Amino acid sequence: MAWSTRELADLAGTTVKAIRLYHERGLLEEPLRRSNGYKQYEVSHLVSLLRIRRLTELGFPLSAIDSARSGGDASPAALRELDAELAASIERQLKARSAIAAILRDGGAVDAPEGFEALGPRLSDADSSLIHIYSQLYTQEAMTDLRKMVEAEDPGAAGAEFDALPADADEETRQRVAEQLAPDIARHLTDHPWLTSPGDRLARSEEVTRQMFSDAITELYNPAQLDVIRRASLAALGMLDQAAATDAPD
Repeated sequence: MAWSTRELADLAGTTVKAIRLYHERGLLEEPLRRSNGYKQYEVSHLVSLLRIRRLTELGFPLSAIDSARSGGDASPAALRELDAELAASIERQLKARSAIAAILRDGGAVDAPEGFEALGPRLSDADSSLIHIYSQLYTQEAMTDLRKMVEAEDPGAAGAEFDALPADADEETRQRVAEQLAPDIARHLTDHPWLTSPGDRLARSEEVTRQMFSDAITELYNPAQLDVIRRASLAALGMLDQAAATDAPD
């Protein structure tokens, strides 16, 4: 019995392109050719092809198949390493599926930051962009706290007004929005003291973090919004100082 390349591919449940690749990589022996030049594959080629397919199904890369077939990369240690890689891949896929489910359920942006998929509809484009940058500056523990902060915030008029604030907003508007945002900031500072001294929550150096943060907010928010952030932050710190003074013993 002899088969053509296409017939062999059909029998093995693969493609002609894959067979050609295996030939190029030296994984599958080239068959003899008929007088008309067409290849004629035999049972040995089919078995070899099926063995190659089995190893790829188990997760072996093509570069390791030769060694695996000879026993070199099929040792218990190699198999355990491969199993660990597969477990990590499965975990990534499960996380991706969970994120996709949250996006479909809540209607958030498909490119929402990791862990913030369900909160996507509550984030402005600037906020979402800033959180993406935060993910490169802070540890996973810090990002978990940040998600809690977003969840705890009241998605009310103050946030919407801040997002829509024009660059030339007048003094009264800026001050009003800042005063509305200050209590949330004060609560975050109380619940997460590391915000004022991030230290071990940083994934990069303090210098790099400061520079990236400064560049990011300057580009993502307009002058009026930056002024409101400054005013709200100062007001929040004043609220904490006042609370500390009130609680201090006589």
